[in-house]
Amino acid sequence: MVLAILCSGQGRQHPDMFALTADAPQAAGLFAHAATLLGDRDPREIVRTGSGDVLHRNRIGQILCSLQALAAAAALRDTLPDRLTVAGYSVGEVAAWGVAGLFRATDTLDLVARRAEAMDAASPDGDGLLFIRGLSRKSIEKLCERHNAAIAIVNPGNAFVLGGSRATFEALADEAKADAARVVELPVEVASHTRRLARASAAFRASLRHVRLMRSPTDGARVLTGVDGSPVIDTKAGFDKLAAQISQTVQWADCLQGCIEGGATAFLELGPGRALSEMAVGAYRDIPARSLEDFRTLQGAYAWLADHSSK
Repeated sequence: MVLAILCSGQGRQHPDMFALTADAPQAAGLFAHAATLLGDRDPREIVRTGSGDVLHRNRIGQILCSLQALAAAAALRDTLPDRLTVAGYSVGEVAAWGVAGLFRATDTLDLVARRAEAMDAASPDGDGLLFIRGLSRKSIEKLCERHNAAIAIVNPGNAFVLGGSRATFEALADEAKADAARVVELPVEVASHTRRLARASAAFRASLRHVRLMRSPTDGARVLTGVDGSPVIDTKAGFDKLAAQISQTVQWADCLQGCIEGGATAFLELGPGRALSEMAVGAYRDIPARSLEDFRTLQGAYAWLADHSSK
């Protein structure tokens, strides 16, 4: 079995997102460390009692989603196959480096916090993201030109995330709805993966100079880069792309294709949500794909991994 682990980005935070990881002893230290980054508030309590607005604040959301990926990987570690490819969607790419063992898990959370802070400092007020499915790339590019937006993420199946000012989204969305299958504003406070966050890329690249790398990128699990879907081979180039991703388009369709080209025989999304596993199913119908949220218990996830490891 070659397992492709998918680390989710923000936007799908919900009260039960830690249902399978909250009490995992392997993740206890991660929840404690995350609390220090969240004003000494237990992240499990934040998701249970916080309003939707709180859960989707940029810094809180990035920490919560990365924590879920790292906690899930810690809880599943002993049952994971030897051959892994790890890809992350948006902030999930930082988590992917931790899941793959390139960064210490607590260092990963610290980096996520710094990334979010750099993005908040660089982001104009009122920015956000808009999802559109069902239009061609050419049509999307024309919409962006007319409404001062940019393509933030390219997903499979003519699905795109656009970044820009929310003030322009209403007119853009009205025009897109004439032909698009779906148009929806996303609960994200910054225009991630657009040139509007160029200063944040530079600030985060400076933060990466101080992180300790735990192993060579060519040893162990493969990590894919969001800007082109290629595997990380060289540390400096990998850091450059990880920082650039904040202000460049994420080629998520290429990341999924990179998983397949690396021999993936199954996909497992760590959550929160099921968006990435659903995209994988839509793009590669013959490859099993599940989200951790599909299982009622960790034992169910262990059994699924064991079953596919034998194939």
